[in-house]
Amino acid sequence: MAALGADYALFVVGLAFASQSTILPAFAVHLGAPNVVIGAIPAVMTLGWFLPSLFAAGHTESLARKLPFILRYTVWERVPFIGLALAAFFLADRAPAVALAVMLLMLLIVTGVGGVLMPAWMDVIGRVIPVTLRGRFFAFANLAASVGGLVGSVATASILAAVPAPASYGVCFVCTTVFLALSYVALVAVREPAATDSSPATRLSEYLSRIPGLVGRNPNLTWFLAARAFGMVGSIGSAFYTVYALGVWDAPAAQAGVFTTLLFVGQMAGNAVLGWLADRRGHRLVIILGLGAALAGNLIAIAAPSLGVFGLVFVMLGIQIAAMNVSNLNVMLEFAPGPAAQPTYVGLGTTLLAPIAFGAPIAAGLLADARGFVAVFVVAAVAACVALALLVTRVRDPRAAAVAPRAA
Repeated sequence: MAALGADYALFVVGLAFASQSTILPAFAVHLGAPNVVIGAIPAVMTLGWFLPSLFAAGHTESLARKLPFILRYTVWERVPFIGLALAAFFLADRAPAVALAVMLLMLLIVTGVGGVLMPAWMDVIGRVIPVTLRGRFFAFANLAASVGGLVGSVATASILAAVPAPASYGVCFVCTTVFLALSYVALVAVREPAATDSSPATRLSEYLSRIPGLVGRNPNLTWFLAARAFGMVGSIGSAFYTVYALGVWDAPAAQAGVFTTLLFVGQMAGNAVLGWLADRRGHRLVIILGLGAALAGNLIAIAAPSLGVFGLVFVMLGIQIAAMNVSNLNVMLEFAPGPAAQPTYVGLGTTLLAPIAFGAPIAAGLLADARGFVAVFVVAAVAACVALALLVTRVRDPRAAAVAPRAA
């Protein structure tokens, strides 16, 4: 369990040096990217993480051990950041459009491999960690990552202030590579129990043909996925918070590091509470609180009178991220009827939402170009309200729903 926590925490710390909410948008602005491309950064990353999972889940379920499969391919979640650093050092000034294309390609590789491996990694989590400890596992791992990320964000702010761009971004990506390499070392140390109920290998077409019926028989899952879809739209403003603040208040580039610090403060506060709450009261409540933070963040972004007040947006974003990290994947393990089906349900919670995850940020970029950033924040706030309404009125916590029939 400790090795799994170290792998996860070090990976998150590494990504803090290449934050999709602060560092990557700022780098894209330096490269002269239009708003639609800035919006494409989270879209590309989310598409990579979400789309492949269900297509890989059937193969994952047939493996007695998932860890060798993970170790074989997870290097490609790490190596592309070397390419991103080289692009910042050697291409950003000479050929910014090429550097921008390299950035999007590297991010797609990183997240695409992560999406393929997600069902396998979560299956290891589901078999190693009991259901009533998973919330605290992710919370403590995220809390450790947040502490490391907070230190990293201070370092990032110093790097951005002391090193001229674009070399400063290259240094940040080198730091990402170092921490991701350390997380791989921790992953190698994980001791995985063999699956006792692995599924027989099936053709992909046969496996996918079962999915519509599986979803249709579970209206609670259907409503949850609908709420998640609206929740994703409720998050579209996050890619533009930094760009909006830098433009409106004419803040220096180093302010992105300050925002990253506030982001990790929010994550630390959220992780300190939400993991315990998830284990005691269920993941549905945690997701509701995360969406409440998303709504509050968008409302603050709309009305903030100063740069100092706007910083609260990143605290709310940190709480939202903490809630998602603790519960979005864990709750899918609880929707699964048994351990053998866990990879499929993890895939359902990602692949079925991939079109929204990809399209919403792109649409947000187009809306920002046409109507401005505030319009994006308004749409996000409305969508977060709809997601909250669905979760409160239509969705039962799957842990409670599973206990009820046994109690009857």
